[in-house]
Formats: sequence, C-alpha cells, structure tokens
Amino acid sequence: MSASLPRILVPGKINERVLQRLPEMFDVVRLERPDAGLVTADLADIKGIAVSGRVPAGLMDALPGLEIVANFGVGYDGVDVKHAAAKGIAVTNTPDVLSEEVADTAVGLLINTLRLLPQAEEWLRQGRWVREGAFPLSPLSLRGRTVGLYGLGRIGLAIAKRLEAFGVTVAYHTRTQREGLGYAYHPTLVGLSQVVDTLVVIVPGTEATRKTVNAEVLSALGKNGVLINVGRGSTVDEAALIEALEKGVIAGAGLDVFDNEPHVPDALLALPNVSLLPHVASASVVTRNAMADLVVDNLKAWFSTGKPLTPVPETPFERRAR
Repeated sequence: MSASLPRILVPGKINERVLQRLPEMFDVVRLERPDAGLVTADLADIKGIAVSGRVPAGLMDALPGLEIVANFGVGYDGVDVKHAAAKGIAVTNTPDVLSEEVADTAVGLLINTLRLLPQAEEWLRQGRWVREGAFPLSPLSLRGRTVGLYGLGRIGLAIAKRLEAFGVTVAYHTRTQREGLGYAYHPTLVGLSQVVDTLVVIVPGTEATRKTVNAEVLSALGKNGVLINVGRGSTVDEAALIEALEKGVIAGAGLDVFDNEPHVPDALLALPNVSLLPHVASASVVTRNAMADLVVDNLKAWFSTGKPLTPVPETPFERRAR
C-alpha cells in the first residue's frame, strides 16, 4: 500500500467486513493479539486501531502516533478509555445500529425463559411428544408481569417499547432519572427489584456496575422473579445467581452474557430453570455488517473531516492538524 495512506492496526480477530473495507482508505497492519510486546519499531507510525476486544494502556503507549481507537461494539469496556482520554486518543463505538437487534433478542430470551420454549422444542425433537404426550405446562408466563430495566440507554428504551406492546408494566433504574418518560423511576437497584418480578439487565460492564446484581437484589426480586441479562456478564454475581436459582430464591434466568466468556459455570448448565445463549444478542449478518461499516466509517471520518461519527462520551475529541 502507499506510504501516504494512514496505517491502521487490527490486533486480533475482527468482523471480516471491517477487513474488507479498511483498504478503501487505509494501509492495514495485523497483529495476532493486542499485546504491546508484539509491536515493532516499524509500527511507530500507526495512526488508528480497529478492534473487537481489548486495547490495554500498554498497547496505546507502544504506538506513539496513535490518534483513534475504533471499537466494534456498543460496549467498550475492553478499551482502557481513561488512558486513551488522558493521551488525547479518540475512542468510538457502534451505538444505535445494534439496538433493535439486541432488544429483539432480549424479549425473545425473556419469552423463552418464561415459557420454556427451547425445552419444548427439544421435547418434540426427541420424540417425547409421541411417546409421553404433551409438554408440561410452563409454570411462568409474561401475563401480568412487571418488568424492571436496569439501564435505560438506547437499547433499554428499545426493549421498553417492545414490552409496552405486551401490556406489561415497565419501571427502571439508572444513575440519574431520565426526563419525559412515563416509566416509574427507582433511585436504587434494590428498590426497583422490590416492586418488579422481572429484571432485565442492560448496563455496560464497568467497575461501577460489577456484581451489582447480587444476593440482595435477587432476594428482593422474589420467588416469582426472573432475571434477564443481555448487557455484560460482569454485572451479575454468578455465584449468588446460581445459589438463588438452586434454592428457589428466584424462579428463573435468561442469560446471553457471562462473567468469564466463553466459559459458563457447570452449575448454570445443570439448572432446568435457565435459558442460556452464547452472547448472540446482536449476532445477525445484517446487524454485524452495520457495526463493521460504522467502525470503518468512524475511521474514515476522523481522517477526512477530523470528527468521528460516534465518539464515546469520555473522548469527544476532534483531530488536530498533524
């Protein structure tokens, strides 16, 4: 590639569409993983990173010319954004383009958990309908439920709108109350859990949210309670959740995310009252292509106009003359 093209580093795996589109404007350099130890002197002129995963502080420090990190995903907890902000490095993510897909999955996961639809399908596939008769009645239903949303950003709002169509009551907890909404606000997560029987988690994985869905929250949710998590696995105390499910503290859970992905605790796998997905909430070709396009378009905008399309709040930077 021409030396005049900005060089973009891709550390580790990323959606193939990103790799296909980057050469439209950039010279692409690949590394096996985001490891500063793999950076050689000839990479000193790297201007940007396109990543699906981690960008630690050490990798940023190893690239003196780094200006921007384009993150594949709405969550960017794998990027040391505080370090990036301190160094004047812009960080972007891919909001909006996956909100509808994740919201669809959240509602589907909720229905699967309540109505045991995956188990019912297995009953049919295994021939048990013929041998043993009708699948047992599901003990839970969406009818009459009150749903609490832990997080009410773009995805949370999309979930709330869908739930309205099912005729359920919606409430929420966030750090600060949002104006102009008809949903009941609760200033604490425990307080929200005390007045709902379904808790949908859609907050980012930060130190502030780590294991905030704990034994106290689960106990407040109650024996008829159901937990749905399509945010980050780190927000739930998995040991407390397993104990709550085993002892009947809550009735069930639907999880798309886990604390140590892709490893799922055997105790969760053994439980009959859970629905488990391998982090697929946004995993459609259509949505992942849109995410990939936004990664590349953020980089192109930075180098052509000086303004990224979707910077994260911590780095509202514009490109300085170089």
